[in-house]
Amino acid sequence: MSVSSPGELTAQTYIKHHLENLQIGSGFWSLNIDSLFFSVFLGILFLGIFRYVAKHATSGVPGKVQCFVEIIIDFVDGNVREIFNGKSRLIAPLALTIFVWVFLMNLMDLIPIDFLPYIAQQMNIPHLRVVPSADVSVTMSMAIGVFILIIFYTLKYKGGIGFLKEYTLHPFNHWAFIPVNFVLEIVTLLSKPISLGLRLFGNMYAGELIFILIAGLLPWWSQWILSLPWAIFHVLIITLQAFIFMILTIVYLSMASAKDEDH
Repeated sequence: MSVSSPGELTAQTYIKHHLENLQIGSGFWSLNIDSLFFSVFLGILFLGIFRYVAKHATSGVPGKVQCFVEIIIDFVDGNVREIFNGKSRLIAPLALTIFVWVFLMNLMDLIPIDFLPYIAQQMNIPHLRVVPSADVSVTMSMAIGVFILIIFYTLKYKGGIGFLKEYTLHPFNHWAFIPVNFVLEIVTLLSKPISLGLRLFGNMYAGELIFILIAGLLPWWSQWILSLPWAIFHVLIITLQAFIFMILTIVYLSMASAKDEDH
């Protein structure tokens, strides 16, 4: 979905150019400024829209925006009620934030691939990637946040002793298997944020790469033949990935808050 031709660039350099982030720093401490900007901007956009709807909500005939927001809230709340067995005022707002925020970040993938980077180049900005969820640092940061909440909820609902039992007496409830249990449970625990972050990153990176390949390898006048069907199919992918990230977060926190007798 390109609005401009790569021109003198070769296909290889065109693709490489679109996969480079605008960074400051180097190595481990480098920051992807474009990913940070768009993720924060979309988060503020989400909060602004929902705050506006909340302040102007009416009990009479609602407008289209209010109806849409209410549908999303009811959808998320229904999933939370079905999955999360504990009591927490944080889970529903957290699930709603994750679903809408991740969806908005994924939705950036439908913007024509050269549109915003071209505008950035006119402002002497050499690189610009506009899909935050196609940046592994963003998805893994969100996953680490979920990981911290898993630890917090385990301690909150099971206490320090319960926390130790959780990772030393499962799945084999015998002191002789404590080392084996600990290794198995730690691997399981660490696999949750890793799989959560990498799943979202992998799907969105692949989707972004396909758009780049279409724009970089085909003449501008024929790109719509492939980019349009892929964009339509991609709507399903970006929605599904937001839903999966939300559902897995609820599931992990429900497991962390479950009592021993619920195992």
